[in-house]
Amino acid sequence: VQPVESGGGSVQPGASLRLSCIISETDFFSAFAMGWYRQAPGKQRELVATITNTRDTNYADSVKGRFIIDRDNNKKTVSLQMNSLKPEDTAVYYCNAARLVATLIRAASDGGPGMYWGPGTQVTVSL
Repeated sequence: VQPVESGGGSVQPGASLRLSCIISETDFFSAFAMGWYRQAPGKQRELVATITNTRDTNYADSVKGRFIIDRDNNKKTVSLQMNSLKPEDTAVYYCNAARLVATLIRAASDGGPGMYWGPGTQVTVSL
């Protein structure tokens, strides 16, 4: 199942953006845990937020209190509301799905064998 991300852009520090990801080619979206990742130039992919199939959420310390992950199972989408953006949030943002949150966590370092990655959406935060 290949995700398709959208909603990125170029904004000033302090602004907000809302990213969206759709995974339409599955009948099992509601069963998946979902994650948002980001990758800045020259850096490893980082998992920034997860949401389970029961809507439990978790965030990286760097975004806690500023980002909100949510899901709409009817639309097969997961969103990432990003508030109080900082220059260090600049990256390409990706989403992905897995049966287990542990798999999403491992995918940040091992690339998620068997997982399909979408094109991502660029977020640039600068003056």
